[in-house]
Amino acid sequence: MHVSHLSLHDFRSYAEVDVALEPGVTAFVGSNGQGKTNLVEAIDYLSRLSSHRVATDAPLVRAGAEQAVVRAAVVRDGRTAILEVELNPGRANRARINRSPLSRARDLVGIVRTVVFSPEDLALVKGDPAQRRSLLDDLLVLRTPRYAGVIADYERVLKQRNTLLKSLHAARGSSRDAALATLAAWDDHLVSAGAELLAGRRALATDLAPYLGKAYEAVARGASRDDARIAYQATVPVPGSSDTTGSGAGDLAGSFRAELERRRDDEINRGLTLVGPHRDDLLCTLGPGDDQRLPVRGYASHGESWSFALALRLASYDLLRADGDDPILILDDVFAELDSDRRAQLAQLVAGAEQVLVTAAVEADVPEQLRGTTFRVAAGEVTRA
Repeated sequence: MHVSHLSLHDFRSYAEVDVALEPGVTAFVGSNGQGKTNLVEAIDYLSRLSSHRVATDAPLVRAGAEQAVVRAAVVRDGRTAILEVELNPGRANRARINRSPLSRARDLVGIVRTVVFSPEDLALVKGDPAQRRSLLDDLLVLRTPRYAGVIADYERVLKQRNTLLKSLHAARGSSRDAALATLAAWDDHLVSAGAELLAGRRALATDLAPYLGKAYEAVARGASRDDARIAYQATVPVPGSSDTTGSGAGDLAGSFRAELERRRDDEINRGLTLVGPHRDDLLCTLGPGDDQRLPVRGYASHGESWSFALALRLASYDLLRADGDDPILILDDVFAELDSDRRAQLAQLVAGAEQVLVTAAVEADVPEQLRGTTFRVAAGEVTRA
């Protein structure tokens, strides 16, 4: 899979831009603030309908414009499809395939698969659990696009349930009884979507784990594939198991419901849902054996943390490849953050991808193995070198 043409209208700093792309390596080189990352961000947006840089769509629309359009020609198995998304902050986005409208924009998700390496990746291991949950959810949706709907349903129900819990704290008498009855209905919805999401994440962590060990061995000097491990940490007790295997959505639903009932008074007092996938984490650990294993967050050195973060991205890439598709690799200004050894190791590992898109402020930062087509980016102009 590769993108053969990218067209942007009022996206970020670009009023209009068209770029013809090819398989292999393409580097966008330019000083900071010139718009090179905006180009690869647009391609990544088509993959997941969200940005790896900001949490909402509003910053993606050029100042003064009401909407932005991202359009790309995507080649897969020799066939070309035109994918397009119209970003409308505050309103529903719209998507098209070959000019035909889709009933829901999220139906575009997963048609293009991307894996992004960026300087922010260090937060995957050193940041809060939300960063690691996002990693899992993005990968889950790319592998199985229907999870986009599951996640959206869960987030909608969670918001409504939290609003109800806040009102319950002050409710009295008959109004409290009515609110509790409503809470039971929201519990049903939360359990249904939450158990499915939890089961999907746990299965994904299991699938990802062996690829992580292999990737960490490749990027960390002197490491073995048993050094790096991940384990899914759920707030819902997993029936009959403490690891990341077993227990499908049906088994987890009963446990989820029981935990909600057990924590109900706490939740009402705090006005917050305390149980569910929104409070889970992916535990990342390093060590030669179980008795010497420590969390990466808080214990690993800067170099070890970078190696683990890179290994998570490489593992994601390898897992998607194992599913049958070669994802588009985006290396967004990542080489400036790495020492020469890690630059060379990463370049060697990804050089064989069908399409690699690189951004760099200085061309010398791009390793020799990734010297392909180069575009200069300056003042909103993209020119082939």
